[in-house]
Amino acid sequence: MTEFSPNAPNPNELESLLLRLRRKEGTWVEWGQACATLQKGGYGSQKIFEETGFEPIQQNQVIVAAQVYTSMVSAGVSEEVRQHFERIGSDTLYEFRILSQSERAAAATFVLAHKLDSTDSREVAKAMKEFSRLRTLPNGFSNHPGDALAYMYWKLARQQSDLQARSRLIASGLRFAHSDTARQQVEKLLTDFTVTPKRPAPTLPVYRLDSEEELPRIVPLAGKLPLGAGEFKAVPMIDESGAFRIVKFAGNGAWVAIPGWQVILGAEDPVGILCDRSLLPNQQTSSGEELLVVCDRAAREWDANSYFIVEQAEQLQIQWLEEEIDIPILGKVIVVMRPKRILDEEVTKDLWQIDE
Repeated sequence: MTEFSPNAPNPNELESLLLRLRRKEGTWVEWGQACATLQKGGYGSQKIFEETGFEPIQQNQVIVAAQVYTSMVSAGVSEEVRQHFERIGSDTLYEFRILSQSERAAAATFVLAHKLDSTDSREVAKAMKEFSRLRTLPNGFSNHPGDALAYMYWKLARQQSDLQARSRLIASGLRFAHSDTARQQVEKLLTDFTVTPKRPAPTLPVYRLDSEEELPRIVPLAGKLPLGAGEFKAVPMIDESGAFRIVKFAGNGAWVAIPGWQVILGAEDPVGILCDRSLLPNQQTSSGEELLVVCDRAAREWDANSYFIVEQAEQLQIQWLEEEIDIPILGKVIVVMRPKRILDEEVTKDLWQIDE
């Protein structure tokens, strides 16, 4: 298989890669490597699409899947698995991006053995990821993709009161259970009809700013008297922006004004994160309203009634953790702020218009 240089490619190499993609020469793994090389060489995803016909979403899939393929092969898989996924399966390997290198190899071997499609592979990846976060292995279940999937179905079945749905989940658990002990654990549900209610996710602490007193402004500090005129004049002018009046400065940071609520005052190491509402968990609306999530980086002890900041696939995520799991907690969400609705900010600056 052709390997592409990790160094910046020259124009001739880029043209050659474009031609190969346009003709769809080579394997999908080579397509992913070629797209990654072109992007590294300065080509945007839209430009690559115009030149080759590979849509941006397809480029992303083959780039990520090719990286998963490479790490999977490095971890060690059979020749049968390697050859199969070299020919087809970018959509399947793309689902394994959230797994570690060794987990990717095990997952690929498992889905090929069971002839699972990309939708089933997504369930495998999810089950393995959640299984790997547990501090200890559940009783009877081994650290195998099949047992991880069986455990997921076993857990879902115990929460299901509808007998028909429960039976389907038990059947799925028995289908994928790898060890005899895991199979025995699932089989127990055939005679044990106890329902373990699923713990409902707690309500996110979302508040909207409603009063002017809750909209403080950030003021730069010149120092403490006595001060010279030069020091006073040297204080830079601040420029507020956005619904939360964010203030940026010449260094590597910014500030945002937070009301002095007790939950804020009680935080030991508060940090703000801006995000769209649609990115928060358990939202019934797809609203893109910008919210300010305030977390306390010093609060890293798990509890079932809070949301936490964790790292997943090298990105920050806001999650509710139903059980204490073996994953680093980076902070606890203490409040989610919605901006105050202001119909016309220019009008509020003129007091005589407000009085009228």
